[in-house]
Amino acid sequence: MNKLILVGVSVVAWSSFAAAEEVKVPIDNSEKGTVYVAPNVNSNETSAYTKGATVGVQRPDGSGTYIGTDTSLPRPVYSLGGSTGGSLSFNGGVTSDGKANNGVKAGVTIKY
Repeated sequence: MNKLILVGVSVVAWSSFAAAEEVKVPIDNSEKGTVYVAPNVNSNETSAYTKGATVGVQRPDGSGTYIGTDTSLPRPVYSLGGSTGGSLSFNGGVTSDGKANNGVKAGVTIKY
């Protein structure tokens, strides 16, 4: 019984960890920062395919910018945003499909 509970907790913890952050594949890395691509990957039982991607820059202080597209919806959705660095980081971005799906997002990240 204890092994079953441990396995269940492990699966829940792993699935929540896996869904928490997108996979960023580094393209170029230097002391100024990292250029990355984060593909929007969808998979089924036999294959995986991409439905857009995000390209961004992540600097050592935590600041960065990104631009991306998501083609998994009937109309492609484009996004653009950035963030400041440091222990108190502000971030913001916009998304749009060029018609009815428009949005603005903003946030604050406090590192401790």
